[in-house]
Amino acid sequence: MKTVRAGVLDIAYRDTGPADGVPVILLHGFPYDIHAYADVAERLAGTGFRCIVPSLRGYGPTRFVSGETPRSGQQAALGADLLALMDALAIPSALLGGYDWGGRAACIVAALRPDRVRGLVSCGDGYNIQNIAAAGTPAPPEEEHRYWYQYYFHSERGRAGLTANRHGLCRFIWQLWSPSWAFAEDTYARTAASFDNPDFVDIVIHSYRHRFGGIAGDPALDGLEARLAAQPDIPVPTVVLQGADDTVDPPTAGDTAAPHFTGPYARHVVPGVGHNLPQEAPGAFAEAVSSLA
Repeated sequence: MKTVRAGVLDIAYRDTGPADGVPVILLHGFPYDIHAYADVAERLAGTGFRCIVPSLRGYGPTRFVSGETPRSGQQAALGADLLALMDALAIPSALLGGYDWGGRAACIVAALRPDRVRGLVSCGDGYNIQNIAAAGTPAPPEEEHRYWYQYYFHSERGRAGLTANRHGLCRFIWQLWSPSWAFAEDTYARTAASFDNPDFVDIVIHSYRHRFGGIAGDPALDGLEARLAAQPDIPVPTVVLQGADDTVDPPTAGDTAAPHFTGPYARHVVPGVGHNLPQEAPGAFAEAVSSLA
């Protein structure tokens, strides 16, 4: 892996494919890591794309430059990190692909800096920018049930549980969210090593508390959060992929996210696939990226 100083982080990333290829930045979610894109990056690099897969803040070898920087997991931090990475690597514009936390970062940059984005592949709901002002509105019981881990992380018991048993907890989440994915133990072990990052627990806990408005964010990001509160539309060409077997963010009959996308747009539900879509269906993900080039 390579490392680059990007904003408040030294970001570790994998860079595969020709240096002069169309740049693609692929962003993982929680609780996953860069291995989610191993097959996708190989496929895309083999067809001439330059694939950059960073470890997000709190994962793998990525580290904060300063001990004084708040260990924030808020959405604005993820978006700012992505822009800082593009600046540090002198990438004026790129195709972006992401899911879960990574999809949120990609959506933020696509919404606020569309001049930097050639196209977007977003998974799950598709429009992954949080509406924190409305986060206190109760959802139907079956939806609330899916978010048990978020409520767990609001408690000090949840912080202690994640600290003491992060590998077991995250493995359980893999099983719940992708019930049809028979992943091997060594597949999980390769990713679980990324959760030993010293900032992992603080960032995860902050992320899930902040998204409900229960904790303050990094003051340096207040301006960016204010822009996201307006729920900006995304004007870049977009493909949304949803796993038919995703139990935490299952596809709905209607496409409620579509109104937020004002450019060319397509939505595909991928059968037999859960939440970790790029690792479970790398062919479908790579094809979606290629279709935007």
